[in-house]
Amino acid sequence: MRALLWPWRLRTPVLLTIDPDTAPMAWLSRRLRRGAWVADVHEDYRALLTDRPWVPGPLLRVLQGTVGLLTRIIAAADLVLAADDHVPPRTAPRRMLLRNEPDLSLLPPVRRDRAEGQYRALYIGDNRRTRGLQAMIEAVAATVSDPQPWALDLVGAVAPADRSWLEARLTDDDCRHVSFHDRLPPAEAWRLAERADVGFCLLDDTPAFRDAMPSKVYEYQACGLPTVATPLPRVAALLEGTGAGVVVSGHDETVAALRRFATDEAYRDELVAAARAAGTEARERPNPYDDVAAAVAALASSVRSRR
Repeated sequence: MRALLWPWRLRTPVLLTIDPDTAPMAWLSRRLRRGAWVADVHEDYRALLTDRPWVPGPLLRVLQGTVGLLTRIIAAADLVLAADDHVPPRTAPRRMLLRNEPDLSLLPPVRRDRAEGQYRALYIGDNRRTRGLQAMIEAVAATVSDPQPWALDLVGAVAPADRSWLEARLTDDDCRHVSFHDRLPPAEAWRLAERADVGFCLLDDTPAFRDAMPSKVYEYQACGLPTVATPLPRVAALLEGTGAGVVVSGHDETVAALRRFATDEAYRDELVAAARAAGTEARERPNPYDDVAAAVAALASSVRSRR
């Protein structure tokens, strides 16, 4: 109902949508009102459906067909903001890349000194098994009896299918250093980075993630945090290029990486130095949103001149 009604409630010269289900009414309302429509497409929605276990096989084809139709409607927007090169619609006449770059105003500065206490890992985002929920918890739990056990801060909503498992697992003694914070305002969530040592990005190799570049990797680097990540091609290439993290395959490698970070000072210093250098460089780059803001402002001026 919101997707049907909300595009009609606004009187702005430019309507910006962030979900595909708003596309039909956004297209119609802006044509009838002679406004402009900007569609922000931050994921490959068709591929993302394969990462949703609640979608049964027969329904998957129907939903993928629906998403295909919505994508064609989105291509007719006055401006399409695509999060990456592979994100459709690639044939939109006016298409700008708006990569998932970090909003530095929400992030703490690059930390130069480590906080006291045990080593801590951080994850901020959607919590579900395919995004590493179980892998992160089991890796940290495996270190509970180590001389230097790890702690874990989890921030974000949990998929309904994984909530009961998470609630039960957190009652186990080996998970006593795992803290689940649920949803937090972005600035509050990223304050946890001030006491973290590494950021987790343990995504499964699914069609939705294989070609993606998760925004959290850029955010970890902007905070000066090394990243522990699974070997998705683009993530691995970034970490290998900057030296600001480690790529792991499976539980044993993840646990080994945590243990080496906690016990090998030279290895730890090398990762931290590379992450802080990457974070400093990220903060010196031009604001990636300025060009998009200018394009939206130009659309608004064009609409006003026609009215």
